Amino acid sequence: MDKKTEVFETKDDEEIKEEVVAETLEEEDEAVGEVETLKKELEEEKAKNAELTDRLLRNQAESENYKKRLLKDKEDAVRYANTSLVKDLLDPIDNFSRALQAADQSKNFDGFRDGVKMIEENMLSLLKNNWGLEVIEEENVAFDPNEHEACLMEEVEGLKEDTVTMLLQKGYKLNGRVIRPAKVKVGKPKN
Repeated sequence: MDKKTEVFETKDDEEIKEEVVAETLEEEDEAVGEVETLKKELEEEKAKNAELTDRLLRNQAESENYKKRLLKDKEDAVRYANTSLVKDLLDPIDNFSRALQAADQSKNFDGFRDGVKMIEENMLSLLKNNWGLEVIEEENVAFDPNEHEACLMEEVEGLKEDTVTMLLQKGYKLNGRVIRPAKVKVGKPKN
């Protein structure tokens, strides 16, 4: 080999080394840039995560407060559900008080009885019209185990089916549903 070829080969090696070094530096610069970009992205994601965590905690707190409010509202609704009924009954209670005062002053028991009867009628009318209360008090009707509770039984001639022969205690329905069956004496057909 001659000197020219050696110099050429040496220059080529040096140029290659310089190129490799330059490429390596570029790659390192790119890597540093990527690391910086990834660090920024990581910080952004951490901030988003913190915001979402904060929102989640706030939503959970709001949900708990809402549940507590609903529970309190429900308790209040149950506690005060009968307010209208009680208000409706205050006038008849006042009337009973006035009737008792009048009975003490006048000793007129017929008038007292008539007054109490009027109060009962007024009260039943109020409960029927405002609250759907119905009285079960019929006699000489077919015995219905859904509306009547048989307390006494007797065999009676001429009956074709079990029949209510005597009312022992009134029964009541509220909006069509029996809330207390009437206690009755039942006549059974004689065989």
